[in-house]
Amino acid sequence: MTAPPGARARGRRRLGLVYGGGRVGMMGVLADAVLAHGGEVTGVIPRHLVEREVAHDGVSTLHVVTTMHERKARMVELADAFIALPGGVGTLEELFEVWAWAQLGLHAKPCGVLNVEGYYDTLQAPVARMVAEGFLRPEHGAMVLFADDPEVLLDRFADYVPPPERWPVLRG
Repeated sequence: MTAPPGARARGRRRLGLVYGGGRVGMMGVLADAVLAHGGEVTGVIPRHLVEREVAHDGVSTLHVVTTMHERKARMVELADAFIALPGGVGTLEELFEVWAWAQLGLHAKPCGVLNVEGYYDTLQAPVARMVAEGFLRPEHGAMVLFADDPEVLLDRFADYVPPPERWPVLRG
């Protein structure tokens, strides 16, 4: 597998990578590419995946956690932004969770989708429909940034300003 889209752009900008800590699949290849370009890579992986021998042993820092929930919370804590590459149900679940957390005001970090070869074209339609039907405020729909080019997405991240009105976080 060649370097995933965005590896060179990330390397040129001297951006680090926070990801799920595995050595397999597209994210393992991306981690290797970032490391090859001199970048820092932080992995966060639950113990049950370490025990299955899928942890990347060459990353700069590897955090081993107990649960998938703890993994996602730690990744949100460590990352400055979130990018979904083409992937499966786990990718969508993580994207929607960090987007929902941003909408709720739990963080103000940009969330983006790298739409490689139109992979996520059909994801944009339901977002537009949620806005059109009144289930999602336009400013909340605009919180997820779509781009076909990694440089464009990273530029949009640099210019990102979260909407001023997000859902308030209720404290008990």
